Amino acid sequence: MSDPKPTLLIVEDDEGLQAQLKWSYDDFEVVIAGDRESAIAALRAYAPPVVTLDLGLPPDPDGTSEGFAVLDAIMALKPDTKVIVASGHGARESALQAIERGAYDFYQKPVDIDQLGLIVRRALNLHRMERENRALAEKVGEEKTVLGRMITAAPEMVKVARTIERVANTNVSVMLLGASGTGKELLAKGLHDASNRSEGAFIAINCAAIPENLLESELFGHEKGAFTGAVKTTEGKIELADGGTLFLDEVGDIPLPLQVKLLRFLQERTIERIGGRKAISVDTRIVCATHQNLDSMIAAGSFREDLFYRLAEVVVKIPSLAERPGDAVLLAKAFLKRFAKEMNPAVTGFAADALAAIDSWGWPGNVRELENRVKRAVIMADGKLVGAEDLDLEASEEEAGEVLNLKCAREQSDRKMIRHALARSEGNISNTAKLLGISRPTLYDLLKQYDLQT
Repeated sequence: MSDPKPTLLIVEDDEGLQAQLKWSYDDFEVVIAGDRESAIAALRAYAPPVVTLDLGLPPDPDGTSEGFAVLDAIMALKPDTKVIVASGHGARESALQAIERGAYDFYQKPVDIDQLGLIVRRALNLHRMERENRALAEKVGEEKTVLGRMITAAPEMVKVARTIERVANTNVSVMLLGASGTGKELLAKGLHDASNRSEGAFIAINCAAIPENLLESELFGHEKGAFTGAVKTTEGKIELADGGTLFLDEVGDIPLPLQVKLLRFLQERTIERIGGRKAISVDTRIVCATHQNLDSMIAAGSFREDLFYRLAEVVVKIPSLAERPGDAVLLAKAFLKRFAKEMNPAVTGFAADALAAIDSWGWPGNVRELENRVKRAVIMADGKLVGAEDLDLEASEEEAGEVLNLKCAREQSDRKMIRHALARSEGNISNTAKLLGISRPTLYDLLKQYDLQT
């Protein structure tokens, strides 16, 4: 089945010109209206992507008041409509005023059918492009989740999620490398949920938060009487995660003697509890994370190289929040919505200065820092909007590293600013272009040039 013809609404009171225009567009479904009332009714009924509008309509055929009233109504009801106005009576000033009020283009009377046809088809193509880019903006500039729970619109983070999804149903050990606060545990839980172990337990343990003398018991468990205070047999985290996933956060903090025992488990898939003499088979998948440089630790002898290769069958590097342009605003809005509901329902959003501060801050503490600042701001805010002062953010300094290649610097800057603007305008292409100080066609070209459409 062929696609339906696009609708073209012709608002024209001259019956002869009506007929001439109607028969000139056999690739459109043409709808005719001769006055304001019928034009608005047709707009509501057909939602045409393109409208040609004669400003001189009854009861003011020699003026423009009625035509402008129709234009204003179209822009109010369906602002994405491409309206092409007729500047009859040599009134170029009226045509320019129409452009300021939202019209797409204008044409001179008497009508040149071929010229007008080019304008109409160009307007239709632009309307289609904008519709496609609104769909793009929903992917790039609006809140969305990957791995079921992580909010992002950054290609860098989507790539990480896709990598994790691909390895989820294997049994390979995965190591997540990233700074503190980048969401490593959230990604580990997403990996577990996407795997065929999702019905099993997901257990997380922060190796840096447990004293060395207790960490072995936490991981491997102990038998009753194994040491003073061991009043009962206790399963360790590895055993509790049997059939599921164990997430070892800050694995670089595991002491060397315990690294040997962990390596043995990874090789043999059996454990012995402290004080026990029986090998226990355990089917637990290990996912680990660290913010430390394990290569340096291996060179210094504080981390075993053979353990590293057992833990890091697949290595996934997590970008910092500063490396995910636009995500800070998306995450901040999600956090505000959650915290406002729980703590201060009067707060409804961010003021412009707060959004600018969120955009420009370097976020050394990553998502955790952002979450904490938004929570504090929601609690402290006096009005409906959270301001920059509530967030307690100072103006960010220029990044230390300089890109000396001008072409690369321009491209990096363009990418970053476009994605910031898309996030700030919540995916609205027109508002994004205004924020950037460029035209919509220029924005479309940049989206295509920098491959920001996927």
